Amino acid sequence: MIDATFRNGSLTAIGVVVGFSLGFLSRWAGLPGDWERSDLIAVSAITLGIVLQIKALANLLAVDSLLIAKYNRSVRIFVTGLVLVACGVAAALFADLMGYGGIALRG
Repeated sequence: MIDATFRNGSLTAIGVVVGFSLGFLSRWAGLPGDWERSDLIAVSAITLGIVLQIKALANLLAVDSLLIAKYNRSVRIFVTGLVLVACGVAAALFADLMGYGGIALRG
């Protein structure tokens, strides 16, 4: 078992990152302009990553997440989601910088 205080710190950190991820996606979706195929690929990765982050947050809210195996699984899910969000953002920026259009750098 892990200490509940340690888990609470993880919950806070994950909650903040989920909030930033959702804020980024919301801001990006509200930008004017036409979406390109590169945007759809990037937003798919970002959305899947956010879903995994929220899943990890929900898992950590359960009492049984104090068990080390469940805690570690939740952290792995969160890190996977975080990597997907980062890859989606990087893909959008790279596509925009390479001249494939998109709305990633506008706004």
